[in-house]
Amino acid sequence: MTRLRCLLAVLALALATACSGGGTGPAQADRSHAGHLSPAARSPEAKPTTQAPRSPKATPTPADRSPAPSAGTATPGTGTPGTPHATTVAPQQAGFPDARTTGPRIRLTPHSTGAMSVTRDGTVIKGWDITGSLDIYANDVTVVDSRITSTNWWGINLRPGHTGLRVLHTTITAVPGKGPDNGGVDYAVSNMGNSSIEVGWSDISVFGNALSMGQGYLHDNYVHDLVPFRNAGGEWQHTDAVISGGGNQGELIVRHNTLLNPVPVDRGASAAVGLFADTGPVSHAVIDGNLLAGGAYALYGGGEGATGITVTNNVFSTRYHGNSGVYGAVTAWNAGGSGNVWRGNRFSDGTPITPEPAG
Repeated sequence: MTRLRCLLAVLALALATACSGGGTGPAQADRSHAGHLSPAARSPEAKPTTQAPRSPKATPTPADRSPAPSAGTATPGTGTPGTPHATTVAPQQAGFPDARTTGPRIRLTPHSTGAMSVTRDGTVIKGWDITGSLDIYANDVTVVDSRITSTNWWGINLRPGHTGLRVLHTTITAVPGKGPDNGGVDYAVSNMGNSSIEVGWSDISVFGNALSMGQGYLHDNYVHDLVPFRNAGGEWQHTDAVISGGGNQGELIVRHNTLLNPVPVDRGASAAVGLFADTGPVSHAVIDGNLLAGGAYALYGGGEGATGITVTNNVFSTRYHGNSGVYGAVTAWNAGGSGNVWRGNRFSDGTPITPEPAG
């Protein structure tokens, strides 16, 4: 009887294996693999997740995802308040200057200069890691492949009556809270001289008005991480990556720079490029092929009296605000001014921008 029961059990097991497909063939292997799939792969309703918006960093990226725009931003294609302009992918932002393409290219030697005055014509400062600032009372001075960390009003200042300053492949920054303007620092490079100066391939940060001049050749620079501060009067200092006060006799050329102003508008943000008629009409300026972002408006165009202003082929990034600046991409553009040209300017998704008239 025991042998019969064992025989019946073996037959039953054989029948069960045959009915189930048995063994470790393909069907069983597939089921085993399915147990290790991710939840998204197992569920037909699962979708790829979307990356969270990038925090306001100053490094331009091909895929520039901006935070949710605030109210009062501009209508797509214009510079006036309206519907926010959203950008998700920005291939046009690749290839602009950043930390990898700017600043010194050689090993530096520390120099604790303090507030140093340069008085010899033709001086070349190369390979210096300067703790201090440079006040230029000479002609044809070159600062190249160096770094300046300032606690003065400026990083480099060209005095009136002097010409020919060149600042190349140099990092210019400051110590927040240690400057003379109630802890703030004002100008990375200031041109008080009588001619154009050149600033190229430089990495500039912290200063409230980073590049301050009515005439100059500014190219291939990376201006980022401006730091807001209350000035000696207790008011928020206006911040701009590039600022011109008007009344200039020469030409201001701003070409192929990354100009970022991440400062909130309630803490003094003014512009990425501010052409203001503070000391006279704005004229003879070229703003070409730059990446702009931030400010109340990313670009102030000079106002009603501005002439000879060429604004071409710039990309207005939405990394901080839905329309590049808080209130729009551009304002104070004098479309009817003699020699003024607006062409090829667009948001980072390629949408063309048409400015409203100045007024």
